[in-house]
Amino acid sequence: MVPDSTPPPQHKRRVRYRGTHPRRFAEKYKELNPERYAHDVQKVIESGKTPAGSHRPICVREILEILAPKPGETAVDATLGYGGHASEIVRALQPGGRLVGLDADPIELPKTEARLSALGIPSNALIIRRSNFAGLPQVLAAEGIEGVDMILADLGLSSMQIDDPTRGFTFKHEGPLDLRMNPQRGRPASALLAAIEERELIHILEENADEPHAALIAPAILRAQSQNPIATTTSLARVLRQAFASRPGQRSKEDVETSIRRVFQALRVAVNDEFSALENFLRNLPACLKPGGRVAILTFHSGEDRRVKKAFQEGERSGIYSSIVHDVIRPSREEVRSNPRSSSAKLRWAIRA
Repeated sequence: MVPDSTPPPQHKRRVRYRGTHPRRFAEKYKELNPERYAHDVQKVIESGKTPAGSHRPICVREILEILAPKPGETAVDATLGYGGHASEIVRALQPGGRLVGLDADPIELPKTEARLSALGIPSNALIIRRSNFAGLPQVLAAEGIEGVDMILADLGLSSMQIDDPTRGFTFKHEGPLDLRMNPQRGRPASALLAAIEERELIHILEENADEPHAALIAPAILRAQSQNPIATTTSLARVLRQAFASRPGQRSKEDVETSIRRVFQALRVAVNDEFSALENFLRNLPACLKPGGRVAILTFHSGEDRRVKKAFQEGERSGIYSSIVHDVIRPSREEVRSNPRSSSAKLRWAIRA
C-alpha cells in the first residue's frame, strides 16, 4: 500500500484581539463563520444585533403576505443582498417555480449565490445575475422571460456593506471614503469631494438626505478638502464634528452623529446615482409584471419613499395598477426591538392591472 502523502490540514490560530471581546470587523471570527459557530451567532442575534458579515431581512412576514408566492410562479428579488428574503420566496415557489436575483455588488453576490444554491432546490430554480435593479428589463429579456408574478426590491444598504470598514460605508472605523456599491465602477466619494463645488454639495446634502445644516457643512468640508484631501471615512466624520463644534449653540452628540449619517447617505446616493436608478426601475416596473403581478418595495429614507409613493399613485390613477397600499407599512415593534436597523424601513406594494 502506498502511504498517503497528503499533508494534514494545518491548524489555523484564531484571530488575536485586545480585551475580552473582538471589536473590529475582521476580528469577529465567530460571527464571520456562522456555519461553524452557529450558537455564538444566535446569541448575537438574540441580543438585538446583526452578526458581522451578515444581514437580517426586514418585514419578511409582511412581504410574503403581499407577494403570496405559489408553486410554479416566477419571482424577482431585484436587490438580492444577503439572500434572506430570496431564500424564503424561492422555497415557496417550489415545485416548478424560479427566482431571478439581481445585485450589483461583485464582492457579496458570489457568497449569496453559494448560500442560496446550498438550499437544496433545483439548480434551474435560481437565476442569479450581477446587475443594478434598473437593469431588470434587460435581464428578463436575456432570459426570455416576458413577465413575472412578483418583484421585491429592498433599497436598504446591506449590513455586510455597512459593517466592513474596507467598503467605506461606515464612519465608526477607519476605511477608504468609497461608498460605491460596485467598487469596480464609477468614482469613490473621495474623488467626488475633490471635484465638487459648494453649491452642488449643498444641493446633494439637501436633496439626498434632507440635511438641515447643509449650508454649514458643505463649506466646512470643502475648506478641509482644500487643505488636505479627505480620503478616509473617519477623517470626513472628524471634519463634520469640528464644523459643528466651531459654531455657537450647543448641539447634542446624537444630533451631530445623525447629521454625519445623513452626509454619508447623501454622498452614497450621489456616488451610486441611486435616485436615477430607482426612477428607471419604477418607470419600467409595470412592463416587467404579468397582469395581477405583485410588487413590494422597502425604502429607508424620504427621498426613496417619495419616489415610490408617487410612482404607485400615478400608476393607480392611470390604471396601470389595480390596487396600491395607501398607508405605509412599518416593521412591528417586536421586529424593531429585535433588529434596531429595521426602524426606518417603510414598505409599499402595488398590484398590476
